[in-house]
This record gives sequence, structure tokens and C-alpha cells, in this order.
Amino acid sequence: MNSWILRSVRDVLADKGSQVWNISADATVCDALELMAEKKIGAVLVVEGSLPVGILSERDFARSAVHEQRTPKQIRVREIMSRDIVTVSPDKTVEDCMNLMTHRRMRHLPVMDGDRLVGLVSIGDVVKWIITEQVGVIDQLVKHPLTDLGIEKFLADWKKLEKK
Repeated sequence: MNSWILRSVRDVLADKGSQVWNISADATVCDALELMAEKKIGAVLVVEGSLPVGILSERDFARSAVHEQRTPKQIRVREIMSRDIVTVSPDKTVEDCMNLMTHRRMRHLPVMDGDRLVGLVSIGDVVKWIITEQVGVIDQLVKHPLTDLGIEKFLADWKKLEKK
């Protein structure tokens, strides 16, 4: 089994940090776009109080721009944000996140510890984590070839079983 499958969202947040950039649902889309540009992020969590109520991504803006006859200064975030958000707990695995993101076709998962927002995991974070873990596995295999792990004994035993 791959080691990344068993790693938790908590591990990902410990690696990337737990900073979450957010904006009010009543803010203008222009404000949200300025925040995303300043922080070099592709999406911002939309909150009411301290609870997530949506996500506004560059993709949401691009799709709405086709239909809107107003400027980003005239449009409120709540009008075009994605409302169908799914949250995960810090104890969920990287595999859980990957499956959720794939099946629900979403790119961001707010991380909630009870009713407290503790982070945001993106598809990029998940992919980066998996690649980093796989590079570690490859590095270990190069440093400790399979012969060091007893593969020769395993194959010899296997051949004996085949002869029976």
C-alpha cells in the first residue's frame, strides 16, 4: 500500500501551513479578485462569520463574466460563488481528499475541526503531497535495493511452492 494513502490532511496542513484567505459573501467580486491576485491564489473561501458558505474561484468568475452585463465592482461574491462545498476533517486521509475531489469535481476542500476552520486543501496540495511521498519511496528503493529487503529469499520460496 502506498504511504501517501495513509497520510492525513493534518500532515498536509503541517507541511503547507494552515493560512486560509477568505472574504465576506457581501464583498464585491472585484475585492475578491484583488485578494486572489495579491496572494497569488486561484480561489478564496467565502465566509459568513467564521463558517464557510462558499468558494469563489477564478473559474467561477470566468464563467459568470460571460453572462453578466455588470462589472466586477457591481457584483457581490454571493451571486457567483460555488455554494456546494464539502469540508473534511484533519483526520481524513489524502486518499479521501483525492476521491472526494475527483468524484465531486472540486478543487478545494475547507478543513474543519469541529466547527473551527483550520485550513484549506487544494487539488494542487494533494498532487504535490503524493509526488513528494512517491519520490521518497523511490529514493528509499534506490538506497536499499530489493535484494536488501529479502526479495531473493521470497523468490526462492515462491519457486519451491510452484514446484509442488
